[in-house]
Amino acid sequence: MTERVVLAYSGGLDTSVAIGWIAEETGAEVIAVAVDVGQGGEDLDVIRKRALACGAVEAEVADAKDEFADEYCLPAIKANALYMDRYPLVSALSRPTIVKHLVAAAKKHGATTVAHGCTGKGNDQVRFEAGIVALAPDLKCIAPVRDYAMTRDKAIAFCEAKSLPIATTKKSPYSIDQNVFGRAVETGFLEDIWNGPIEDIYEYTQNPATPREADEVIISFKEGVPVAIDGKPVTVLQAIQQLNERAGAQGIGRIDMVEDRLVGIKSREVYEAPGAIALITAHQELENVTVERELARYKRQVEQRWGELVYDGLWFSPLKRALDGFINEANQQVNGDIRMTLHGGRAVVTGRRSETSLYDFNLATYDTGDSFDQAAAKGFIDIYSLSAKIAAKRDLA
Repeated sequence: MTERVVLAYSGGLDTSVAIGWIAEETGAEVIAVAVDVGQGGEDLDVIRKRALACGAVEAEVADAKDEFADEYCLPAIKANALYMDRYPLVSALSRPTIVKHLVAAAKKHGATTVAHGCTGKGNDQVRFEAGIVALAPDLKCIAPVRDYAMTRDKAIAFCEAKSLPIATTKKSPYSIDQNVFGRAVETGFLEDIWNGPIEDIYEYTQNPATPREADEVIISFKEGVPVAIDGKPVTVLQAIQQLNERAGAQGIGRIDMVEDRLVGIKSREVYEAPGAIALITAHQELENVTVERELARYKRQVEQRWGELVYDGLWFSPLKRALDGFINEANQQVNGDIRMTLHGGRAVVTGRRSETSLYDFNLATYDTGDSFDQAAAKGFIDIYSLSAKIAAKRDLA
């Protein structure tokens, strides 16, 4: 029986060439799988037909935008996930979504191997392969660019020699990955970390320096889930899409950073994630109002570890799964509305209200009639600082 390989297919030059390249290198039949996570571009049916025209024996396409938003972006919002305190895990979140569809296709078609188009330098090869073996330990993984030296020049030559139905235009100077949660841009002149980004590299955001009217928005949450924008019910996908539009128009969500890749190198990345940054900013502030102090302090530690696990490709790991349980529990009382002003590249919280708020005006006020017993504070401080006082007597003697 002929071996079968499932290929993560984008419809672009590299993965189109990879269909025939893998067939020649391995003698296997190739099944192409394309997953829509809101990256835009060509129609899924066009992509499916191209895969078949390039030699795939089967081609599957999946509209996974709602799945991606509900099962991958939402947990990141609940976790306030910002890798290195800045990056909202745009690409890292899409990989396990795609992996689930690749593994399902491999089981359906009796494939023994899954292939992807990653290089040997990046994080995505780890995310794909660690995810695949976590869901299907018996599957093998290959990467034509990494494993069979499928360079861009060789890919173009192969495409022209085989008369594949895809344009072989000069490659963009940038490497771009995008989905509904955001957009990542790297390489080209950005590899010199002294060079500032130019306006041409941005698509999801407008220049924040351009004068424009501010935009006020109210985001409503229930148990940490965004459920309404300005009082109108939304799905998670719709919340991200609407805030991509509105926050993006104000230049919000631009991130230029040097990050620590899992493979050990530092990499300069430019991100755009207007909806993600607006939603995480609002969610963080609502947690400030509704989550008890010790739980909130501990959750911040969990958030950092959760983000590292996701960045490092361990979405399906036991620790990540266990932390999900903690994060969901911590979000049980995160209900209410956050009002924000979107303007000048910033999402600024201006109002909060919640039926599960822990903010007590009568305790917090400095006006006459407050209910806080200030007389109790002196004894509290005496006991609280007692160990430090005893140590100081010894150390200063």
